[in-house]
Amino acid sequence: MAGFRMPAEWEPHRATWISWPHHEPDWPGKLAPIPWVYAEIARVLADHEPVEILCQSDDVRESARASLEAHAVQCLPERLNGVPSAGRVRLHIVPTDRVWLRDSAPTGVLDDTGRVVLVNWAFNGWAKYDNWQRDLEVGAAVAQITGLPRAEPRRRDTGERIVLEGGGIETNGDGLLLVTEEWLLSHVQVRNPGLTRADYEAIFEEWLGVRRTIWLGEGCVGDDTHGHVDDIARFVSRDTIVLAVEDDPRDENHERSMDNLRRLEAIPPAPGVGPLRIVTLPFPRPVVMNGERLPASYANFYIANGAVLVPTFNDSSDRVALDTIAGLMPSHRVVGIHAVDLVWGLGTLHCLTQQEPAPR
Repeated sequence: MAGFRMPAEWEPHRATWISWPHHEPDWPGKLAPIPWVYAEIARVLADHEPVEILCQSDDVRESARASLEAHAVQCLPERLNGVPSAGRVRLHIVPTDRVWLRDSAPTGVLDDTGRVVLVNWAFNGWAKYDNWQRDLEVGAAVAQITGLPRAEPRRRDTGERIVLEGGGIETNGDGLLLVTEEWLLSHVQVRNPGLTRADYEAIFEEWLGVRRTIWLGEGCVGDDTHGHVDDIARFVSRDTIVLAVEDDPRDENHERSMDNLRRLEAIPPAPGVGPLRIVTLPFPRPVVMNGERLPASYANFYIANGAVLVPTFNDSSDRVALDTIAGLMPSHRVVGIHAVDLVWGLGTLHCLTQQEPAPR
């Protein structure tokens, strides 16, 4: 598999993929407002790139169409004269268990000719939930819709498919990757029993073109995935990382975020990249629902073609986060998306999106 490279998120996209919300237990008692949040996300994205939306059923597709049209988003047919349409928004009937395509949809990489290949990791409900069998088939559905080649990474020792989720990997597109030990090396929610740090680094090198894996410690409090990096640390350029840091020593996120800051500050310059610049983002005030601390984080933003969608939480730190990201990505339009309801599903903007890279 030599020659594969996972592009950085700010590199050109062909489209963004999302899945229309339908699973009420993901937002207990609060599903009703969630489609309207999705409609707003699709409206913003459609100004910048095509949006491909998976729908659980015909009824869900018609509900999605109504919500989108209410937001002045026009949906085009899945296919025009047998050829996939180039329209901004398309709705596809693809059954799913949940809507978090960052984790169930394939990772788009480029081969050494610049062709897009879908790296289709296995998915097992974050090694936590029982209903994941339909999500396991999302990669095949995306490949069928797009006509792109699909590869299934397998373990060299057992031949089993490798279980990974897109929310756990963050790249600068130039050989560096961020992951956490909590996600892959702890004894909780184990994805691939028996795999070691060295095994994972070899997998990232083979399938994502990674030369250096940067291991952070823990993710944020309330993270249902047990340590996804996209809630705490993100690349915004090949040499700049934004890190969510909690300054209040009384908060549970304080010590874990300070440990991650110390790890990043100790990293030597990367070959071809140089020293890394670390910029901190605040956390919002704790967001709690029914006594449960939710994984509210500004780091869960999504970078589209020419735009950055940032979750906001009706907090005074919203403006700090928006201004920080805008200053780091001045060529992008920065848009805040209200996520207080959305995060009740234990994820926000990056968790629900998955980019399809444009071919080189």
